[in-house]
Amino acid sequence: MIDLAVANDQETFRRMREPLAERGIQVHHVPVRERTVALGDPPWEPDDYDVGFVYPGRLMEGGVADALLEIPWLNDHETVLTSRNKAEVLARLERGGLPVPDSVYVSNDVSETELIEVFERFEPPVVVKPNSTTRGVGVAKAHDLDSFLGICDYLSLVHDYRATGDQSFLVQEYLPDATDYRVMVLEGECVGAVERRLPDEAVREGQWKHNVHRGAEATGVDLPESWRELVESVAAELAIPFLGVDLLETGDRLVVNETNARPTIDEETKYDAGFYDRLAAAIRSVADRA
Repeated sequence: MIDLAVANDQETFRRMREPLAERGIQVHHVPVRERTVALGDPPWEPDDYDVGFVYPGRLMEGGVADALLEIPWLNDHETVLTSRNKAEVLARLERGGLPVPDSVYVSNDVSETELIEVFERFEPPVVVKPNSTTRGVGVAKAHDLDSFLGICDYLSLVHDYRATGDQSFLVQEYLPDATDYRVMVLEGECVGAVERRLPDEAVREGQWKHNVHRGAEATGVDLPESWRELVESVAAELAIPFLGVDLLETGDRLVVNETNARPTIDEETKYDAGFYDRLAAAIRSVADRA
């Protein structure tokens, strides 16, 4: 039996616990945040677990857990850090010839003149997106220059606090009426996808973010082969074993919007047959290399 350490006990933990146990992998919740840890007398021994699932999202807590647990991770520190940096991901993908939205990276503080020049590159509205948040946190849409500069002012106020680690954001083209997909790639192979769609009432009320955590509904879909090849190319370009790839499709365009190296696992029925067999094999492979 392989002992797998998982930092969060939310949806992914609950969904994969039983299927992995059936495949010889015992899933353990190993909390690393919102607690106290005596470094000289830690709550874990180095041989308590064989492998970690994905590196903790809070990188400081992750570093402590990594030092105390002494285990390899399916997605390690480097992969989580890479995916967290949205601008780095888009830059790598564009250099690799993969389709991404037109984007400008802004490292605060910059002058109002520079911000105006950024806004004028696009046909309004524009999307303003913090560079390292998840679940759609802080993402805003600006329909005119005044609104755009106001959003940037708020970001500058936040960035005035010296404890703010990331003082950058993205300005991107807005793709109206785009259909949103989250596609999962495991060790280089596409293993399933969901379409994320807002309820009609939410759309009528002006909601436009398709994150499941903000009320969107995820439905399993079969993707064209060319789309599967695209997301596999994304994972290969970033060298991330277990990756969620977000696609936006407008009818005439298909772009890679974001990636997530700590993706939530949905219900098994929304993935390709054998998903958990592949996941168990990937975890076992990491444990064997330790």
